[in-house]
Amino acid sequence: MLALEVMVILTAAVLLCTVVARRLGVAPPVLFLVGGALLALFPALRDVHLPPETVLLLFLPALLYWESLTTSLREIRSNLRGILLMSTLLVAATAGAVAAAAHLLGLPWGPAWILGAAVAPTDATAVGTLTRSLPRRNVTLLRAESLINDGTALVLYSIAVAVTVGEVKVDAAYITWSFLLSYVGGAATGALIACFAVFVIRHLNDALLQNIAQILTPLAAFLVAELIHASGVLAVVVAGLVVSRLGPRVGRAEGRQQTEAFWTLSTFLLNASLFVLVGLELPSAVRGLAGPDLWIGLAAVGIVSVIVSGVRFAFLFIVTYAIRLFDRRPEQKLRRVSHRERVISGLSGFRGAVSLAAALAVPETVASGDPLADRDMIIFVTAGVIVITLVLPGLLLPAVVRWANLPPDESVEQERSLAETRSLETALEVLPVLAAGLGADAYVTDRVRLEYETRLRIAKADATEPDGGITLEKHEQATALRLALLNSKRATILQLRDTGEIDDIVLRAIQQALDLEEVHLTGPTSFE
Repeated sequence: MLALEVMVILTAAVLLCTVVARRLGVAPPVLFLVGGALLALFPALRDVHLPPETVLLLFLPALLYWESLTTSLREIRSNLRGILLMSTLLVAATAGAVAAAAHLLGLPWGPAWILGAAVAPTDATAVGTLTRSLPRRNVTLLRAESLINDGTALVLYSIAVAVTVGEVKVDAAYITWSFLLSYVGGAATGALIACFAVFVIRHLNDALLQNIAQILTPLAAFLVAELIHASGVLAVVVAGLVVSRLGPRVGRAEGRQQTEAFWTLSTFLLNASLFVLVGLELPSAVRGLAGPDLWIGLAAVGIVSVIVSGVRFAFLFIVTYAIRLFDRRPEQKLRRVSHRERVISGLSGFRGAVSLAAALAVPETVASGDPLADRDMIIFVTAGVIVITLVLPGLLLPAVVRWANLPPDESVEQERSLAETRSLETALEVLPVLAAGLGADAYVTDRVRLEYETRLRIAKADATEPDGGITLEKHEQATALRLALLNSKRATILQLRDTGEIDDIVLRAIQQALDLEEVHLTGPTSFE
């Protein structure tokens, strides 16, 4: 099937599944998987496969970069110990437990460790999509864990593959060097590429060129890291965190608007397409096994799924109490979470496209040229674990969140109110000096002062107080009136275009200005 036909079918499937998911109140990735599996029933689509190099070189850098660019670096720093433990020790423990179970089921140790490394990491895109309703700290911890643990798992995976195909002999020095090169090299590469990208963006005075530099950043970070055999995943994550820290100081407002719009849309489509493609792989994975092997594979899927979930829950509770036993600092007590929050974190161990890409990338032959035994079993079990760890938790998570009855997270709104109030107060303080420096007329200065004073009163308004309520009500009325006027202006310029009095180019220019004004009044609409 032609690539264009596949793209049309994928995009149509994403659109349909998203609409149905919102109507039914189901997590979209669940329906994306189901939709992909249904598409695989058509004979023309049976030969469509997910190339592992496409995930690792195209999908993964873009998705991880946006996830890291939009996460909270402050929360990562304050919870760094827990994040590192979850993204290193938990990954190693999960891979080891799965490898031991797979060996007991008949797999040699080499393929067993490949399977363990493939299913060990959680999926950043799935976590970002399925945990939006959680408080900020919970989401940040889960996202940060899933951003970093891919690097650990892929190092384990590469060692297991190299040993299995007979490329290297593993010893303690080799493993230590592999991890050091992966982490230190990946982090250093990401930081250097990000600093260079910020330097380039600072000296580009065109919004379009700035966004081209933004697009190049994760791809360059991943490529350079892979060339030196470091972790491309960690390089992309660090690059995103550095740009999120330094980026707001450079660039143009128009460029930042383009960045937000481009990455929001493109990563949504990439993420959704990945889940559909994973669904497409499921029937192929089933066809790879036949007879008794299929039943063994089904049993392995169930056992491995229980193991990855069980190890995660055990790790969350055991390590938590171990930390409490040895760390009695007051600040550590402030970071404690309830048992119910840990249950949510345990349930959020979603596996995704990275695991499947790792399984599909397993070589078909060993160094001697003989076929690699159990490759089909690795792919089948990995695909099955992905489905179970996505579908079941994805369906259960809303009910578990309601059961947990977590306190509402008002910190974001409080900090936003603080930022708006403080910035308006500062602007009013410097207004006379700036007006004098620019030679602004007194009438203009008074108009601007009145506008900012009104915004400040609205920012300080409290709906529970009578005066604040009146202010907010008037503000809402004014916003509704302005939106109605915008619709009237749109109708007028459309009529002028339809009658030939203005050109389509003029229409688009005015419409863009009206759209920016509407977004300013109502706020942007984000993808769910």
